[in-house]
Amino acid sequence: MPLEEPGARNLAPKKAPLLRVGRETKGRRGKGVTTIFDTPLSEAALLELAAKLKSRCGTGGTVKDGCIEIQGDQRERVILELEKLGFQVKRTGG
Repeated sequence: MPLEEPGARNLAPKKAPLLRVGRETKGRRGKGVTTIFDTPLSEAALLELAAKLKSRCGTGGTVKDGCIEIQGDQRERVILELEKLGFQVKRTGG
């Protein structure tokens, strides 16, 4: 039986974080935005992720209340980019 170091545990690899991607028009005079929410990331990591997604989509956006908003209907492009970065993605809404 191999000796274990004190405090060492057999930890299973963590699952990739699940992000939800949707589209909203409410409160925007009919203009749609792609939203990424339920993110377990820190504020700094959210800002960095938002910057990457905005540059890949070629549009503007912001981070509000822990939610990334990308201008326009960019769901397909955002989902592909998030999956490339190792996140699990779930579509929400219609």
